[in-house]
Amino acid sequence: MIAKTIRTPYYAVVFTSIKTPLDKGYSEMADSMIELAQRQPGFLGAESAENEVGITVSYWESMDAIKKWQAHPAHQIAQERGKENWYQKYSVRICKVESDYFFEK
Repeated sequence: MIAKTIRTPYYAVVFTSIKTPLDKGYSEMADSMIELAQRQPGFLGAESAENEVGITVSYWESMDAIKKWQAHPAHQIAQERGKENWYQKYSVRICKVESDYFFEK
């Protein structure tokens, strides 16, 4: 599903990862983090795809909303479990979206 966003500018957090072979509990945690993010002020939506590399892009109204999400206690627990169990490596990139456009048949 393609996230519906607001008028620009807004922000995108691009989380790119390579997972370890250990997958126990990952899907449940990922689902719970999306559900929790959806309840956060300033959250606009998310898109995710996974093959050899996983990519999740979440969209936010402001940098302040992103910082509050980063500091959320449940999100911090998920981050620690990810480092300990699920990720070989990852990157987080925060981008300001200045322009966007969409196509749909």
